[in-house]
Amino acid sequence: MMDGGSTQLLKRIGVLGDIHCEDGRLAAALEFLQSQSLDLICAVGDLVDGPGDPHRTIEMLRQFNVITVRGNHERWLLKNEMRGLPDAQTRFDFTALDWAFLNQLPLWLTFETVAGRLLLCHGLGADDMAGVWPFDNSLTLHSNLALWQLVNSGKFQFVVNGHTHHRLVRSFGELTIINAGTLYRKHSPCFCIADFDQLNAQFFNLYSDGGIEPAEQFPLPTKTIL
Repeated sequence: MMDGGSTQLLKRIGVLGDIHCEDGRLAAALEFLQSQSLDLICAVGDLVDGPGDPHRTIEMLRQFNVITVRGNHERWLLKNEMRGLPDAQTRFDFTALDWAFLNQLPLWLTFETVAGRLLLCHGLGADDMAGVWPFDNSLTLHSNLALWQLVNSGKFQFVVNGHTHHRLVRSFGELTIINAGTLYRKHSPCFCIADFDQLNAQFFNLYSDGGIEPAEQFPLPTKTIL
């Protein structure tokens, strides 16, 4: 497991969900997040395969020093798989510098916050296709092996992830999942600020004209009884 490389205890972070080349919304979100008092800005993967500009998307992530992990769409792109998907890109849509950036993306990173250890990943841990959906029932949740491996490991208080395109904050035992949602235009575009000092996650809606509006705010409990 890779470490974020900083000994700083994080208090507030900006989180970008699945971007899918939505470079216009990404620019608006980054401009807003730069105006906040944040310890870092991170992205949960699935940067590629979308309707916008892939080069500009990656260039902005580099420019704003966004801490980024790999999603399943990066994995597919690098292996030249699933290229028949709508809005899928190929190697020829990227510069050499873009391609190097995509190749070096880690599967996950860990950080220490003032409220406990955080795992930044795309799905759930090593499984970039796993996730928790808002509509999951108890049977679905209890059969979610990747989820319970993380819960039972006791290593993390928070998982910051994406993949599902659904904004969500939900706790399982002492583990709280913060799903940042997506910037993709058809799936309620948003981003998130997670505050581990004040223990809340604030979501912001993103509009096609670059407008940003505060939306849901959820508490971040450090311990929950199932």
